[in-house]
Order: sequence, then C-alpha cells, then structure tokens
Amino acid sequence: MEASDVINEPRLWRNNGWTARVIKNEEDEGWAVEMIKDGEAEPALVGPWTMGRDKKNPKPLDVFAFQTLIKTASEVLRRHEHQLHAMLHRTLTVDHEDGPVLVSLDIVPDEDDPYATLSAEDAAGESLARVRVGPNFKLSPASARAWINDEFRQPD
Repeated sequence: MEASDVINEPRLWRNNGWTARVIKNEEDEGWAVEMIKDGEAEPALVGPWTMGRDKKNPKPLDVFAFQTLIKTASEVLRRHEHQLHAMLHRTLTVDHEDGPVLVSLDIVPDEDDPYATLSAEDAAGESLARVRVGPNFKLSPASARAWINDEFRQPD
C-alpha cells in the first residue's frame, strides 16, 4: 500500500489492508465501527464504538484501537474460514479388513450445480475410489462402511 492510500482521520483509518470506519449505530443513539478488508464488499466486523467526552460524538480512532480492530477482525475471518471448511470438508476413518480407510466428502457449493466428491484412501495414502455424489450426501461411519462394502460403487 502506498503512503497516499493510508488514511488516519478521526472516523476513518485505512492501512495494512484494512479500513476502519466509525458510523452512526442504527440500533440506538450510539456509534459503531466497521472493519472492512481490502477487496471485500461486506465488513468482517461491526461492533459498538465508544462515545467521546462530549457524550455526543464518537471517540476518534487511534493507532492502538486500529491495531486491536485489525486483530479482532482477522480472528473473526479465521474462525469463519475454519467453520466453512468444516462444513464443506469432512473426513473419517473406517476400520476395514484390509486396514483403515480414510473416507472424505468434499462439497463444492456451486450456485448452478452444487455437488460433492466422495473419496477413499488406504493407510498409505493411495487412492481407492472417487465418485461424484449429491451435495446433500450424509457422510457417517455407517454410510462410509456401506460404500466400502459395496466395492465403492456409486451410492444411491
């Protein structure tokens, strides 16, 4: 980011890939701050902001508050990414007579054609099977075991 892109105003700070904007809180008579990561349309974080000494205007942003807001907003994004990953990628291990089998379900949330890929690997990481299934396929120990026992045929 160039120095000309850096903004340090009482209600607007831009630096390090983030913009903090103090805004009127629509929920009450106070103020809020929103943190927007560069390139994103929606704020990563919106939270209450402290009133200034006059009890009418917001407290001005400063370097310490801005750094804390960046840290908090980054953590919110990290948690969201972990949650999304957990929803879209599931794995479990099933004991089988030939050894443990790692079964994975990877959902592709395409707007027009969502689907999922069901795959299996042996203990050495060698691919045993890979099939396309519906995005609503429920991966469980029972469904994984049934798929393995059915010789990795396309599940119903």
